[in-house]
Amino acid sequence: MTRGIYITANDKVTEQTIALLNSIRLYDQETPIVLIPYDDNYHNIIQLLTESYGVTLYPDLDFIERLSKNLYNIFGQDFFARPNQFRKQACWFGEFDEFLYIDTDIVVFKKIIEDLDYFTDYDFISYDYQHKAGIRNVFSPKIIEEKVFTSEELQDIFNGGFWASKKNLISEETIYQIFAECAAHIDYFDFTNKTSDQPIINYLILKQIKRRFNLARQSDKNPGNWAGSPHFEEKDHILIDPKTAKSLHYLHWAGIKITPGCPYWDIWKYYRYLGENTPSDAELTPKNKGGKVTFFNQIKRIFKRK
Repeated sequence: MTRGIYITANDKVTEQTIALLNSIRLYDQETPIVLIPYDDNYHNIIQLLTESYGVTLYPDLDFIERLSKNLYNIFGQDFFARPNQFRKQACWFGEFDEFLYIDTDIVVFKKIIEDLDYFTDYDFISYDYQHKAGIRNVFSPKIIEEKVFTSEELQDIFNGGFWASKKNLISEETIYQIFAECAAHIDYFDFTNKTSDQPIINYLILKQIKRRFNLARQSDKNPGNWAGSPHFEEKDHILIDPKTAKSLHYLHWAGIKITPGCPYWDIWKYYRYLGENTPSDAELTPKNKGGKVTFFNQIKRIFKRK
């Protein structure tokens, strides 16, 4: 049995990806990591990630292209704000028997692959408090009115930036069938905040995988992980949730732009520049058009260094 981590990224999110990879490798030098390209603009980042972190490229790029085009065509042109997010569905068909998917606007505070140890009893793992906000950003009230899912099933909704499952648990044909079903019932979903994959992936998992487990719903309560939660406390570059007196497994800046002054900026900055000279916040602050410095201009500095 093989375990590993998938990420999606392109050259544009190099800074975020470095922070994520620095945090993963600080606690875990061994777990293999595979990049699923977000688009064709990935050649610089895969070179950097391969040389510095041992990341490999998803081997079947033709499959990713076919999968993403088929899913795109089901809903039609310009329906989703970010249709390339559906490329992460390639996780089901990659090299790992058990896999963890992680968005790049995350840093971790432990050997995060250990969260997959719950697979002895479950087939799908998530870890967040998305369900506490109700069905918002996932489903519309129509899903309740038509009794598509029970109230208990709706307690299993999750954030699409961090989840884990098993290879081939869902077939390519099943993905197409579920997406077509979703396209026929657009009124089931909440896309008001320009979410793309999260509503559809939730529908897919709730329909197809019964043995689900959200670590946040354990009887021995786990801490939260959203950067919009203001109560976390820092200790030795790890965040603690005082409500549970436990350290976070990871922190996710979902819906939050990572720039100087954002929540937990110092945490992100620590992991991004781990082992490097840390630039000042002034150097990293985005400027208006016409200014000399933007946040992602730091990418150029990375490759000058090489």
